[in-house]
Amino acid sequence: MARVKILVLNAGSSSLKFQLIETDGDAIAGSTDRRLARGQIDRIGGAAIVTTTAGDAPPSKTTAIIRDHTAAVEQVLAWLVSEASGLALSRIGEIDAVGHRVVHGGERFGHSTRIDEEVRKGIEDLIELAPLHNPNNLRGIAAARAVLGPAVPQVAVFDTAFHQTIPESAFLYALPYQLYRRHGVRRYGFHGTSHRYVAYRYRQLTGRSREDTRIITLHLGNGASACAISAGRSVDTSMGFTPLEGLVMGTRSGDLDPAIVEFLASKEGLTLGEIDSMLNKQSGLLGLSGLTGDMRDLLSEEAEHGDRRARLAIDVFCYRIRKYIGAYLAAMNGADAVVFTGGIGENSPTIRARICNGMEWLGLSVDPLRNAGLPGNEGQIHAEDGRVAVWVIPTDEELLIARDTWRVVTGAEIPS
Repeated sequence: MARVKILVLNAGSSSLKFQLIETDGDAIAGSTDRRLARGQIDRIGGAAIVTTTAGDAPPSKTTAIIRDHTAAVEQVLAWLVSEASGLALSRIGEIDAVGHRVVHGGERFGHSTRIDEEVRKGIEDLIELAPLHNPNNLRGIAAARAVLGPAVPQVAVFDTAFHQTIPESAFLYALPYQLYRRHGVRRYGFHGTSHRYVAYRYRQLTGRSREDTRIITLHLGNGASACAISAGRSVDTSMGFTPLEGLVMGTRSGDLDPAIVEFLASKEGLTLGEIDSMLNKQSGLLGLSGLTGDMRDLLSEEAEHGDRRARLAIDVFCYRIRKYIGAYLAAMNGADAVVFTGGIGENSPTIRARICNGMEWLGLSVDPLRNAGLPGNEGQIHAEDGRVAVWVIPTDEELLIARDTWRVVTGAEIPS
């Protein structure tokens, strides 16, 4: 199969992350794909910070006046074809397609989809379910079309798509059923691209078939979620109607009693908007510790100063994850493996050990030497006599987006 260059874009409210990936669309993880360049533009709308990296070179950081996302895409493409990038691209026409991370696809989009006017309108219709994300994703789509023109195909890869296989008994809330029918109030789940990539990579590493796989994947970063995967399909996940539900995160509360919202409105005189902001931006590890939402800093504070609230935040974080592991083991009648991924999951042996501590009776334990020797790498960390394997598999959402993009464009089958 001919090799192609895919530009992967992830647009935020005032940011644009990008990667240029050369792929042949092969489903085998780690085959011959090449990450040619990556970077991001922050503070779009004024004096923006532009960070770029080509290949394995160290990152370069500059500033530029970038008024909007269209100008940001122009900046990215200008750098890609410049001598400064060292990529030897002669023209932007060498980019074969653009893949976009789109946060919410609702029930309408269960697969990665080529973007046309109908799809763009569908993403727009879902803004009420993802008001902080889908508008930004649409800005990225519009910017890419404005700069590259309509002839370059664009594909939407949805965070929610992988979770469309969750059964009704798991995705419904115990609310009046008409609220689901009228407004789509249900569990959608997020981080689906990451969970899907890790599940596929696990099968490649172990030689297991899709049907013979039961795993629990833990995407642990500033945002965090757990996913129960059986026969290659998501059957439950911790994030819900929004990314706020589930595990404790950097600044998000995760699960809580809904009555707390009205209680805080009364006691603190807060509006619903202010409470929503508090739950999303001032809670989680930051709220518990009063220090930071960064796990690295909390571990440092605990180790160097014995900070009680830093330790408390870490303990709550790990305890909540253990509860979900136990729940998903029950939901799937066991599991073959627990897989850690995401910034914390890949790079913190301490957190991995603390999560698994006390679960030996389930046959789930980590080998201290294996665990300590595997920060940021791929491999097994479970004890030799463990009945449940424990893996660390770095996620690669951008690679999956690039592969999906070319499969959609060429009409090839998209594996789960």
